Amino acid sequence: MSDEYIVEMRRITKRFPGIIANDDISISVKRGEIFALLGENGAGKSTLMSMLFGMYEPDEGEIFVRGQKVSLSSSNAAAALNIGMVHQHFKLIHNYTIAENIILGIEPLKKWMGLFPYVDIKNAGEKIRELSRSYGLEVDPSLRIDDVNVSTQQRVEILKMLYRQAEILIFDEPTAVLTPQEIEFLLGVMRELRNKGKTIILITHKLEEIKQIADRCAILRRGKLVKVLSVKDASTQEMANLMVGRVVSFTREKSPPRFGETVLEVQDLSVRNEHKFEVVKNVSFSIRRGEIFAVAGVSGNGQVELADTLAGLLKPWKGRIILKGKNITAEKIRPRTEAGISYIPEDRQRYGVVLDFNLGENLSIKNYYWPPLSEHGVLSDEAIRNYAGDLILRYDIRSGQGVKTLTRSMSGGNQQKAIVAREISLNPDLMIFVQPTRGLDIGAIENIQRQILDERDKGKAVLLISLELDEVMNLADTIGVIFKGELRNISPAGKLSTGEVGEYMMGVRS
Repeated sequence: MSDEYIVEMRRITKRFPGIIANDDISISVKRGEIFALLGENGAGKSTLMSMLFGMYEPDEGEIFVRGQKVSLSSSNAAAALNIGMVHQHFKLIHNYTIAENIILGIEPLKKWMGLFPYVDIKNAGEKIRELSRSYGLEVDPSLRIDDVNVSTQQRVEILKMLYRQAEILIFDEPTAVLTPQEIEFLLGVMRELRNKGKTIILITHKLEEIKQIADRCAILRRGKLVKVLSVKDASTQEMANLMVGRVVSFTREKSPPRFGETVLEVQDLSVRNEHKFEVVKNVSFSIRRGEIFAVAGVSGNGQVELADTLAGLLKPWKGRIILKGKNITAEKIRPRTEAGISYIPEDRQRYGVVLDFNLGENLSIKNYYWPPLSEHGVLSDEAIRNYAGDLILRYDIRSGQGVKTLTRSMSGGNQQKAIVAREISLNPDLMIFVQPTRGLDIGAIENIQRQILDERDKGKAVLLISLELDEVMNLADTIGVIFKGELRNISPAGKLSTGEVGEYMMGVRS
């Protein structure tokens, strides 16, 4: 093995019940480079790196670190080799402070009066504060995790690696839950880490991020290594086609809208958060059949609270919600579903699925009490299995054991596909999509955006809330721009340029 490679994985194979997650994969990572693993949701990227981090052991193959063959039977064994990993779903204890999370497992001990051991949290906090400043990751070590935002939690995960003196840093879908501004900051942090001699392995499906930051890229498809590319020599189109296995389109063609009667009316709606702060302020709009009404805005401007209120997760402070002429302002979630509302939430794991249910149970969780899934209050296992199996096939939900697959074991992207499949299958009059393509690969994004347009063409009313300005401009018939909880502008999509929408989003145009 050449000295220039800090990691080499040779002929790695990993099997799970019903699926070969990695099939005879060999990759080599150079010291001091940013090496990207690109692939669709469920392509085997996270599984491969979980073996490098000691969470799984390969069924076949060998792993070399710094030229030495290693056996990585645990994450502690990986940490001993200066390997760290930031997982897609953070591994933090929410009622612990930032400092307590970072030092957990390697607590610095002192003895009081030379006899009684205690954790030296004060000095640990100072060391963490100094470390965070040196890498541009400033945090307050005394804050609790449940009091900080997602971006800060990610900083904590990175600092956990650096505190343990990790030299090989694995980032698993690190930008999946970040805003565009936070993504730019994180990419800058990665460049700084590389400049300071760290080796970074980046698991992602976002082509534009790879083009910005990676040196080389390995493309995986359905568990197999397709190709290793020099990023500067490869086009985005080439990478997308290799990842998906077909020619991918980056634009969406849509037919002219055919508007019908009004499905949803929102009248002077205001919403307060738990601190009694008004996060949605006197919002009014309507959506017709055959219309995609998109709400564009920078994260944190009230758009998620607006969607949660329409779906019944939050109670409005004032105002009215009218669905097909009926006032549903005081209705609970199930009556809203039965009245014709489907909801794809922003937080898929908190509100979209029950992680410890199997896939079949999650796909039928909203209509299990309807015929033919149940008769006279008795569930039909066969009907549920057939119903869920049909959705798995139609929406390309990749799961090792079909309807029996534990949802927790699926990739985030396939969990999202399951939610979209379930909500569309309810045949609603109003569909609310919040960040529907967040965390999805280019092929899945193309598929779901096509489905949104198909629902619109079938005469459904669609409310789309997205932080992706390109997505809004591609799909919307009408755009409402939200800023500080207020809808500042509502216009036909064809009358607004991308620049104008951006100016409204930032509050520089009134």
